[in-house]
Amino acid sequence: MNTRPFKKMHGLGNDFVIVDARGNPFQPSPAQAQRIADRHFGVGCDQLIVLEPPTDDDAQVFMRIYNADGSQAEACGNATRCVARLMFEESGRTTGVQTVMGVLPVSRLPDGQYMVGMGPAFVAWQEVPLAVPTDTLHLPELVPGMGSPVAVSIGNPHCVFFVEDADALDFAGIGAQIEHHPLFPNRTNVQFVTPIGPHCIRQRVWERGVGVTGASGSGACAGAVASLRRGLVEGPVSVNLDGGELLIDWDQSANHITMTGGTTFAFDGLLSGEMLDG
Repeated sequence: MNTRPFKKMHGLGNDFVIVDARGNPFQPSPAQAQRIADRHFGVGCDQLIVLEPPTDDDAQVFMRIYNADGSQAEACGNATRCVARLMFEESGRTTGVQTVMGVLPVSRLPDGQYMVGMGPAFVAWQEVPLAVPTDTLHLPELVPGMGSPVAVSIGNPHCVFFVEDADALDFAGIGAQIEHHPLFPNRTNVQFVTPIGPHCIRQRVWERGVGVTGASGSGACAGAVASLRRGLVEGPVSVNLDGGELLIDWDQSANHITMTGGTTFAFDGLLSGEMLDG
């Protein structure tokens, strides 16, 4: 019966099942990805990550991302850091991780954290994308009483709400509603942000295709970029998520974002043929 080894890792509680398919191709169906990600009937994770040979000389590996609902994601900053750690432990170096959006340069810092070059912030309505021409810095009020959110893409779409107290907000229902709002033809991640200092925000995350998560790397970038665009903070920005902190630095003149944070290895495991075949 076919089996596959995997590694379980997380970045600030945003957790992943990582399958190395570089020597043995693996293209999971949506149903397989759902089974693996299920926290009662599978291993349990926010995303299934499949490692493939890179197609770009600047990358050590290609990372394919499957959400818990079986859909594919364009980017995941926390998974990028985890994969960068695996590449460092495998080869003693870390250069770049390739996704469907391109190569993300990565480096290991002396304290063991990983810095990822997340690329540009896309702020034009066509780039997010939105369904109709809209000012991305001041979207219409999508939820009564929630004010005007901000839209931005970090290789994947985000809608950022600014709220008085992110910790007091029952945001799951709002996140589910906005993820499927017709303004976002590709669905969207949803962030809820409270600025708490000149360089710090408190943020909570609804992840597209997953739901409530303890952290999101691209989401932290989106929250920081939206806060900087609104003039609510100054960079670099410490993003305080349920799972911990990420440091986001957006060079606005070059339109380049870097994200710095830690990783955690949980355990090795084996996906059974029963799990893979259903």
